[in-house]
Amino acid sequence: MAGDSVTDPVGGGTSTIDRELEELLNGEITEDGDHDRFAHYVPKDKIVESAVTGKPVRALCGKKWVPGRNPDRFPVCPDCKRIYDRMQD
Repeated sequence: MAGDSVTDPVGGGTSTIDRELEELLNGEITEDGDHDRFAHYVPKDKIVESAVTGKPVRALCGKKWVPGRNPDRFPVCPDCKRIYDRMQD
């Protein structure tokens, strides 16, 4: 991923992501369902914070969970990828 974090990959800011998440989700995705079968895009600093504190992270697609599995074993979440690609434009 380009940039230091997903929230500011090219100087955007969190308000853009928050607005897109609200538009796409109109609610909150939980840990149930197909989202558990994908690797998700999350800011690196949030992953580190979660590893230290146990605090959940939120992916671009809206999934909220405490990471514990190796994401290299899963395909990339299509919703996260689509949102990230739109942010690059």
